[in-house]
Order: sequence, then C-alpha cells, then structure tokens
Amino acid sequence: MAGEFLRQHGIDIDSEMARIQFGSTEKKTGEQATHIDVLSNVSLPETERDTRWDIHLSDGCIRNVVAHEDDTPQANTVDGKGALLAPSLCHPHIHIDKAYLLSHPKYTHLQVEKGDFQEAMDLTGKAKAQFENDDLLERGQRLVDESVAAGVTHMRAFVEVDAGVHLKCLDAGIQLQQRAAEDAVCNIQICAFAQLPLFSPSAGDEEGAVIRDLMRQAAASPGVTVIGSTPYVENDREKMQRNVEWMIDLSIEHNAHLDFHLDYNLDQDVEPLVWFVVQSLKEKSWKDRTSNATIVLGHCTRLTLFSEAQWKKLAQTIKDAQLPISFVGLPSSDLFMMRTGKHPEIRGTLDVPRLIKEYDLNACIGVNNIGNAFTPQGTCDPLGLACQGVGIYQAGTTRDTEILYECVSTRARAAIGFGRRDVEEASLALKPGDKADLLLFKAADPSWRTRTSVSEAVYLHDHGQGRAPFLDGRMIRSP
Repeated sequence: MAGEFLRQHGIDIDSEMARIQFGSTEKKTGEQATHIDVLSNVSLPETERDTRWDIHLSDGCIRNVVAHEDDTPQANTVDGKGALLAPSLCHPHIHIDKAYLLSHPKYTHLQVEKGDFQEAMDLTGKAKAQFENDDLLERGQRLVDESVAAGVTHMRAFVEVDAGVHLKCLDAGIQLQQRAAEDAVCNIQICAFAQLPLFSPSAGDEEGAVIRDLMRQAAASPGVTVIGSTPYVENDREKMQRNVEWMIDLSIEHNAHLDFHLDYNLDQDVEPLVWFVVQSLKEKSWKDRTSNATIVLGHCTRLTLFSEAQWKKLAQTIKDAQLPISFVGLPSSDLFMMRTGKHPEIRGTLDVPRLIKEYDLNACIGVNNIGNAFTPQGTCDPLGLACQGVGIYQAGTTRDTEILYECVSTRARAAIGFGRRDVEEASLALKPGDKADLLLFKAADPSWRTRTSVSEAVYLHDHGQGRAPFLDGRMIRSP
C-alpha cells in the first residue's frame, strides 16, 4: 500500500532505492552504461562468509580483488553494501524471433489449445506468415530489455530462415544485435537457425533447396557466428543424418559455432542421433578444421533414458575426441512439451547437474522460448531457472546451488564461446584478468535480507528486483 501511495504521487520507490544504493539513475540521451573503477564492499562467491571485498576494474577487466577498506575512493565507485557480486548471467539458447507471440496484439488469435509439439509448430508457422520487421523488432527488444534487467550480458539468439520468412528474422536479429552493441548492454550472438527440414518437404520448399540456400546466405552474413538446425524434424533417419553432415560442412566452411536441437523425444525404441553427430564430427575432423568454435546439443530428452553405462560411454567418446561439446537442458520447455501419452506418464529433461558432477560433461540450462506455444510460461530471468532447478533436479546442497548458478552464467557462456573455454575454469570465483561481466545483487534493509551468497541467490529468487549488471566493467542502465 505504501508503494502504491508513493507511485500515485509520482515517486518510483524501486528507482529511489536503486539511486540510494547505486547512485543517480538518470540516463543521458544515447547513454546506456556508466564507467566504474571500483566495486566496493561486496560479498563474493567462493570466499569466507561475512567477508567483504573491493574489486578494482581497468580496461573492461578485473584488475585486482582486495579485502574491503572503508576509505575506498568515492569517484566512479559503487558501494555494494555487502551484497553478492557474481558473474553475470547468460542465455545459451533463446529464440528471439518467436518471443511473446501469445501476448502481442498481432498474434492473440493464435492461442494454445492442445499444448503439444505439433500444435506449437502449426501455430508458430501461422504466426511466421505474418512476421514483419516492426513486430520482430518490438518483440525482440522486449526480450533483450527484460533479459538485461535480469542481469543477462550474453545471449545466443536463434533466428529462423526458411521459405516462408526468408531472411526477415535474420535481418531483425542483426538490427537488435547492433542496437545492443551500440548501447553497450548485451553481447548478442546470432544463430541462423533451420527449424524446418533441410532435406524433407516443407511449405513452399519441396526438397529443402530453398532453406539450404538461405542457410548458406545467412552463414556468410557478417553478424552471424553460429548456425543451427533441428535434425529430428526430417521425415526419415537418412535425411536426419544428411542434415547433420550438411551442417557440419557449413560450419567448417564458415568457421561457425554449431548448434543442434537434438533427440527431442522420450521413445526408447528410437535410436539417439547423438552418436552419429559425435562420429560425424570426428570423421570430418571438425575440431582441426575450425578455430575457437564450439558445439552445443540442445534438448536431448531421449538421453534421459540412458543407462549409466551409456552416459559413461558418451562422455568418454566426447573426451577422447577432444570435442568442445556442451549440452543445454531447457527444463521449462521440455517439461511442458515432452510426454509419452502412456500411463504412468514420463516427462523428461536433461539432469544437468548430474552430467556435470558424475560424467564431467559441460552442460548448462536455458530459457529457450518465452510466451509462445512451445513455452507459454516463464520469464527472461535465467536465475529463475536455477531456482526451479533445486526442485527439478533435486539439487539442494550448497555446491549444487553453485553448479546451478554456473549453468546460467559461466558454464553457459563457455558453451557458446564466450569467456573461459576450459570447463575446469567454470568456477564463480572472480579473478584478476577476468572480463568484468558481473552482476551485483540488491542490498536490503535490514541487512540480513541481503543476498550475500550464491546459495541465497539461488534458493531465494529475488524476481530480478534491484539487480545491477556490468558489461566490460560498465554498469548497465535500464532502457
């Protein structure tokens, strides 16, 4: 009631609290980020509880980390008031062109009635027939804005190309990428994505020649560094394998990161395609013929039926081949969409913490879709997924919460080719020389309500209130 009273009198209590903690939030024309030299009086991951630290920044990186001193200079300094400072968040897998279809006025006639995969494909196809640059930008910008407000500084954004939309989604995605770069608010990595088959019939593309040509054009575009496809939408196994091989060849040709939506089923009788993907990457010498590229395998719900022996075999095969493969679980989509229709019902999403702890695989979790028929529910906040992950994965220890945070931060960034490449370096510890891509949580009164540890940030979701993200050492101002 007090907050509503203040709002009625022209006072934004959230902005005022942010001004008190972080200084003035008034934004100059065209300015989105503020240079910072010192982050003072903060709690840090992987340090003794109740200790406070000062982080000195220089040239977009962490220069040093020292015990907090009360006489820290005030110029270009942010006082964290004891709150947690951790690595910023990352979307390793999000569809920017299909966001908010259920709520945008142009598409409100396309609502979910069955809630299955085929309906999602059908509704999205009808929506895509109406896509234009203005609404692609409008919906995409909302996704960027809400993600940045949550603390996302890096994302892999999928944009579809096919005979229906041609390069509309790609053009809008690159515009959003450039706008975010100009405003210095987020690194948006564009993935040119073939949601429809490359070798099976689809609307307006009888043999896939159109979509393959569009993928070639997209892969050659300056703003595109990732290519992706969905082999499981092909109409037979042979075409699925051709899809995989064609994409690997295109990745090599353009030195592009590779992203497969893979094995999206829960059918024990369907042979997983992941074995063919790994074997093809080895046979084509993908690792030796690319430079600093990564491979992401998304969904992979069929793998939830793997035995321990199968997981060990897959992990060892990947390790022996020295392939930079990461798995991304998409629990909000997978648990909504994946079902067998049998009794008792089986629902599946990759047990990401288990892949990390038991099989030494790199894995992370992502939002995937927001506000469309594939995933009607959720928010743009990856930390919300980490919080839900405590229950989804039954991962509730202190170390589990650190892994869950890594999965929406350092591990997610490494998976898509940002930041630390070695999985062993996925820790949340802030070190001199690291990029200053950070997230400062809100200080509260009384102070015991302030989140000072990673476990508190994961267990007790703050709904994104009062977070202050930093990209390259600059504090991002809300759009």
